[in-house]
Parts: sequence; structure tokens; C-alpha cells
Amino acid sequence: MELREASIKGASYYKLPVVLRWFTGNIGYHHVHHLNPSIPNYNLPRCHKRVPILRKSPTIGLFSSLKSLKYRLWDEKNGKLVGFRKLREDDVKG
Repeated sequence: MELREASIKGASYYKLPVVLRWFTGNIGYHHVHHLNPSIPNYNLPRCHKRVPILRKSPTIGLFSSLKSLKYRLWDEKNGKLVGFRKLREDDVKG
């Protein structure tokens, strides 16, 4: 996988409401920043809109990101993210 493709597929577009985009300095367009760190944060949305391949990054929204906060650990055996609750349940099972 080439660097460009890895940058696009390995990062996600965090679709935020306008107010949060402003407060976070357009953090939702971080995948664009991975490709070219010299683009100022106020130009990231324009780049995302004008370059079609940038819109192929996985998209997450505010609510789905909040739901993902419970996932903190990488389960190597099963190859997925899990929360502390799952760790405790597995520890009890033995």
C-alpha cells in the first residue's frame, strides 16, 4: 500500500457540526493534514471538498465517536478493540 492510500484509509473524516469544527481547528479533516501538513487548518475543508479521493476516507460522526469512547484496549487474540468491562469479564471467567 502506498503512502497516499495508507494516509487516506488509515485516518477518518470526523464529521462535526460547524461550531465544533471552528473550536477544534478543523480536527475532523486530519486525514488531509496527514497528506500535506503545510495546509493551514482553515483550508482543510476546501481541500477535502475539491479532491475527490479525500472523500474516500472512512467517515465518523459525533455520536458514533462518543459511543466508541468505551473501547480502550486492543484484544490481540480476537483482533478488535474492547473496553475495560470485557477485560474484567474475561478475567472473571478465568
